[in-house]
Amino acid sequence: MAEEQDVDLVEISPTAKPPVCKLMDFGKYKYQQAKKRDEAKKNQKQVQIKEIKFRPGTDEGDYQIKMRNINRFLADGDKVKVTLRFRGREMAHQQLGAQLLERVKEELAEVAQIESFPKMEGRQMVMMIAPKKK
Repeated sequence: MAEEQDVDLVEISPTAKPPVCKLMDFGKYKYQQAKKRDEAKKNQKQVQIKEIKFRPGTDEGDYQIKMRNINRFLADGDKVKVTLRFRGREMAHQQLGAQLLERVKEELAEVAQIESFPKMEGRQMVMMIAPKKK
């Protein structure tokens, strides 16, 4: 019967009792499934990790610009990796870096949640921030 109508007999649900089959053009069916899958993939938002780098001596103007960028990234739904890099003798004053990251954390308290608290990785202190769920 399927050959007469120039269509294929396709098994839709093999686990059902009795198995469910349908007469259709299999090539067209595969194409539609691929289009559905691509459409679903396109609608998903890929979360990116953005990085903002600070130094212990970052001045107020630069600090405000970096905070504006962090707020923009969080509003877009991206995660932010805040990196504080120490050079040379700055390693002796790690408390300054901890204070700076604490200030960042306090200013972002209402729009973000801290994913990983500040920790030292070699010569840099790193903190991960994610946008708060609505």
